[in-house]
Amino acid sequence: MSNRQANNREKPVVLITGGAGAIGTALTRALRDHYRIVALDIAKSDEADASYTFDLSASDSVQLTLETVAKECGRHIAAVIHLAAYFDFSGKHSPLYRKVNVEGTRNLLEGLRGFDVERFIYSSTMLVHQPLSPGQRINEDTPIQPQWIYPQSKAETEAVIREYAGDMPYTLLRLAGLYDETHCVPTLAHQIVRIYEHNLKSHLYAGNTGVGQACIHKEDMIEAFRLTLERRKELPRENAILVGEERCDTYEALQNRLGELIHGKEHWATVSVPKPIAKTGAFVEEKGEAVIPDDFDKGEKPFIRPFMIDLADDHYELDTRLAREQLGWSPQHTLFDTLPKIVEKLKKDPLGWYKANGITPPDWLEEADEHGHNPQRLFVQHQREFRQAHGNTIWAHFINVALGFWLISSPVLLGYADTGLAYSDWGSGVLLIGFAAASLSWKMAWARWVCSLIGLWVLFAPLAFWTDNASAYLNGTLVGMLAIGFSAAVRPTPGVSPVAATTGPLYPPGWDNNPSSWLQRLPVIALALVGFFISRYMAAYQLGYIDGVWDPFFTGLGADGKNGTEAITTSEISESFPVADAGLGAIVYALEVLIGLTGSTRRWRTMPWLVASFGVLIVPLGVVSITFIIIQPILIGTWCTLCLAMAALMLLQIAYAFNEFVATGEFLLRRHKAGAPVLKVFFTGDTDEGRTDSEREHFERNPLSILRDSVITGVNLPWSLALVIVIGVWLMFTRVTLGNDGALANWDHLVGALMITVAGIALAESARPLRWLIVPLGLILLVTPLAYSADIAALLAGLFCGVTAIALSIRRGPIKGRYGEYDAIIK
Repeated sequence: MSNRQANNREKPVVLITGGAGAIGTALTRALRDHYRIVALDIAKSDEADASYTFDLSASDSVQLTLETVAKECGRHIAAVIHLAAYFDFSGKHSPLYRKVNVEGTRNLLEGLRGFDVERFIYSSTMLVHQPLSPGQRINEDTPIQPQWIYPQSKAETEAVIREYAGDMPYTLLRLAGLYDETHCVPTLAHQIVRIYEHNLKSHLYAGNTGVGQACIHKEDMIEAFRLTLERRKELPRENAILVGEERCDTYEALQNRLGELIHGKEHWATVSVPKPIAKTGAFVEEKGEAVIPDDFDKGEKPFIRPFMIDLADDHYELDTRLAREQLGWSPQHTLFDTLPKIVEKLKKDPLGWYKANGITPPDWLEEADEHGHNPQRLFVQHQREFRQAHGNTIWAHFINVALGFWLISSPVLLGYADTGLAYSDWGSGVLLIGFAAASLSWKMAWARWVCSLIGLWVLFAPLAFWTDNASAYLNGTLVGMLAIGFSAAVRPTPGVSPVAATTGPLYPPGWDNNPSSWLQRLPVIALALVGFFISRYMAAYQLGYIDGVWDPFFTGLGADGKNGTEAITTSEISESFPVADAGLGAIVYALEVLIGLTGSTRRWRTMPWLVASFGVLIVPLGVVSITFIIIQPILIGTWCTLCLAMAALMLLQIAYAFNEFVATGEFLLRRHKAGAPVLKVFFTGDTDEGRTDSEREHFERNPLSILRDSVITGVNLPWSLALVIVIGVWLMFTRVTLGNDGALANWDHLVGALMITVAGIALAESARPLRWLIVPLGLILLVTPLAYSADIAALLAGLFCGVTAIALSIRRGPIKGRYGEYDAIIK
């Protein structure tokens, strides 16, 4: 036997349950120089002199393990320190509380009856006591009245110890909330995180902010155990001792202290929320977790549960005179003085701090670490830039407040105060004032999206109420668009991930152009503006503000001598819509303009949802436009010049926007392959690989050169596609040029419209593979003349157009840009 082993055998034996845990390990290290430590746990301890695995909830396992301990260490034990327990923060009644904490302690005490134990030391909690009011201190005589399931199980366990300890002396150490420089009691850790992340919840508290709960530093807790062990023979046979700091900082004091340490703010505004409202919110959050995608909450329930709101007014301020008298113990730390070190560790290694405290880190924090960025520096940089940009554009929110007052006054000033639209505008005005005022604070940037929704309703309301007041319609359009623009389109854009906003490339990987540059967005905005004015003009006719609309080509073709545009806009199909369909088109075009103006030149990766929303708007509108073009001569018997113009505008918009769709799609695919939460990335953005050099738009030059670069970047017109478009136009009018009628003319019209659609979108270099869709359309032209017994002219024309279109689709046309991984598809 070695000298070390001999020395160990001479040391008093201390048995620690839960010895492999964090507290058990720390306690083992503090005691092992003077005691022989035997650790009992569900896992082995590497620090103890001897370690045994056992199941505390199974009496057979406890008995067998203790018999093994007796054989190795004897039956005389200086102390049993009972740390093992079940704990969670759900507040729900788990059978494990009774099985492990209560029944497990009974199993342990029964197993120790054959041992000579000098003292049984139980790790209890101050929460077994009835909470008191601020200014009152809890002592050992304060009634036992635990408020929730965990301390209830501890109180029941204390009762078991009193009943089953027999002649074994015991001490119940009722500990305060534990912390050290790295770890904190869960309530404190989450409070720190809420303030660190500038979470809205950090400014809310469902109770009296003047209450607090005592804490204890881990070193002071270890010292309390050590002194209890040292004085095990001197202490009363049965006693309970409260152990914690007598200084008890209130919730408000901690809020202000943390706000100052983390963000340099001496006062952290905290609002007391009425308990019914808070409980409702917590209940909705808890139940809503099941339907929230895991990409957002990672499958975790919110920390604040309804039961915690009932405890928000509980105050635990301790009187620790007994600990000083019986143990000679007094704390050497205070939470208030340790907070700077806690915050320093959080800032130095945020990701490590989150994980050490069992808190799921936000995605941006993990992304920053993944890409080699210092999360704290990045977070501070993002907040600084966000606040600076907010300050530079704060005027926009003042304008929205003014627009709210304008809306309130409009019904009287413009003469529609006796209509339903008036009540809508009054309500919208009040809401706009409130949320625009909230938007003045950079912390409430989310309110800007509410302002945008209000603006959208104001834009739509004149159509919903079928107002007969042209001024009211104009007012709704202008105010709605301005409200959306001044809330959503101004910098900084809310909701973008700090990592996406402050890091990453301007150009997608492998691209030689930026699809979100202003040069590439200008054509889309300009085309949307033209479509907006045309749609507004047609909507004015549908709503009865003007007596007629202009159509230079199709005159006198409709019923009652109406021209083509008038006949189409008053047809049964148009009037089947619950609102003026041209007005809906005007709203869509207005939103396209605003979306074109929103976001930075990195929005292809910082705001994928915005790029996709443009597609959601433009594709259905494009489908509707093309469908109307197709059905006009078939079902209504005429054409509409303005409708044809809008369809052409829509096709060009899709072509010019296609590059950004491709870039965003590539980006999301790369993040999916990297294992990122794609749905979360879709809404908050992310960083990426690629060229990070700055891009100069060169707007300080000849306007014609700016126009030229805007028109040709990413889009060109190959002669082959130009001829396909000519063929499509010819086919749409064969009932005029060749005298075709019936099904044959309808098929020609349908195929021609679809050919123009495909060729128009394929003008975008990144959309060039779509030209192969011309092939099946050409094949249809080879069949329809034969199927409908066309005359020789129609037969030859159909065969010629079909064969020529197929042949022309083979030629790809010039591709001047590079589009990363998508190049393989284009080429």
